Amino acid sequence: MVEGGPGEKLSPADSRAVMLAFLHALDADAGLPASADQPDAYSALVRAILSSVAVSASPAPRVSCTITVSPAVTNRYNTLHGGAVAAVAEAVGMACARIAAGDKEMFLGELSTAYLAAARCDSEVDVEAQVLMKGRSDVWLPQSSSDRHKGLHFNGPALNMES
Repeated sequence: MVEGGPGEKLSPADSRAVMLAFLHALDADAGLPASADQPDAYSALVRAILSSVAVSASPAPRVSCTITVSPAVTNRYNTLHGGAVAAVAEAVGMACARIAAGDKEMFLGELSTAYLAAARCDSEVDVEAQVLMKGRSDVWLPQSSSDRHKGLHFNGPALNMES
């Protein structure tokens, strides 16, 4: 197995070996499911979190969806994991930016998230992104997430760049 040093670029196979060794050290090496080896495994994982997506192509395009916080995406405090928050924010923001910019190749240039409150397991959280400003090569989106009963969980701007 190859040890990865700081700043060293590993091949995908070596990266996987390092990750499996890390999981083994944590006694969490039950093995990865076959679906994790698929090229679109990350996208499928994020899509599984999202439900009831609504798209509005009004003058300012908007994408909203609902997340039901399941035990699969919670942390040890029984709240929505921060990584899941970022993944959902990226997916919803990218969908909204693609509506505004058309079918162009894009990447996430910046995502800033202010975590304001925890979303508990089994709660429903509404996530929304709306185009604030569109330039020739960038799209600015304010994003927010709120629980239907307790208020805002996170908010922050995202900048998507066209390549």
